[in-house]
Amino acid sequence: MLSPFIVGDYLAFKRMMGGSGRFSMSLYDMHPFIFDKTAATRFDRHYVYHTAWAARKVREINPEFHIDISSSLYFSSIVSAFVPVKFYDYRPADLNLSGLESGRCDLSALPFADDSVGSISCMHTVEHVGLGRYGDSIDPDGDIKAIRELKRVVARGGFLIFVVPVGGKPMIEFNAHRVYSYEQVLSYFSDFELKEFSLIPEYGEKGGIVANATKEMADKEKYGCGCFLFIKH
Repeated sequence: MLSPFIVGDYLAFKRMMGGSGRFSMSLYDMHPFIFDKTAATRFDRHYVYHTAWAARKVREINPEFHIDISSSLYFSSIVSAFVPVKFYDYRPADLNLSGLESGRCDLSALPFADDSVGSISCMHTVEHVGLGRYGDSIDPDGDIKAIRELKRVVARGGFLIFVVPVGGKPMIEFNAHRVYSYEQVLSYFSDFELKEFSLIPEYGEKGGIVANATKEMADKEKYGCGCFLFIKH
C-alpha cells in the first residue's frame, strides 16, 4: 500500500507539471521511497569515517602503488584517482577504472612474496574471516591466519592500514563479525610499530573520528571502529 504522503506528493507534482511533456509520468512507473525525509543525511559511521581516514593515510604515505585486501570498493575506487590501487577480494569485483586493478585472493594465502608490499590496507575484513558469512571456510582461527599473512607480506619499513571493530569486551556476533579489544589487536601486531590509532565511536555524541585515541576510549565502546596504522621494522 502506498503511503498517503507519497500519493499526495504525486498528485501535486502531476498538477504542477501540467502538460509540459518533458517527461512521461504514470502511476505504473512509481518507485516510491518513504524513509528519506529526514532532518539530516544518515550514514554508516564506520564506513564513511574509516574510508576517509584511510584515504588520507595513503595520501600521506604516497606509495608508488597501494594494495587493498577486501576493504570497501568505494575506498579503492576513489584512492585510485591519485595512487594506483590493486584490489583483491575472495569474491573478485568486476571493476573497470583507470588506476585500479581487481583480482581474487584468499587472505589465508596471499599471492605476494615475503616483505614485498610497501603499502597495504585490510579494513573491516579480518573480523569476518572464518565465520563463513562470505562463503569462506569455517575456522575459529581464520582471523589469526589472515593477520599472519598480512604481516608476512608487508615490506620492511612498509605500512599496514588495519581496521576492525573494537570494544571493551572481545566477542563474536556470529556470523556477522568479531569485536576485538585494543590490547588484542596490539598483541597480534607486537612486532610492528603502531604509528597511529584513531577511533570512530559507535555513537555520534562522542564525536566523528577521534585522532590519536587511547586504549581507555576504545574500552568504553561496545562496537567502535579501530583504525590502526602499523609500520614493519
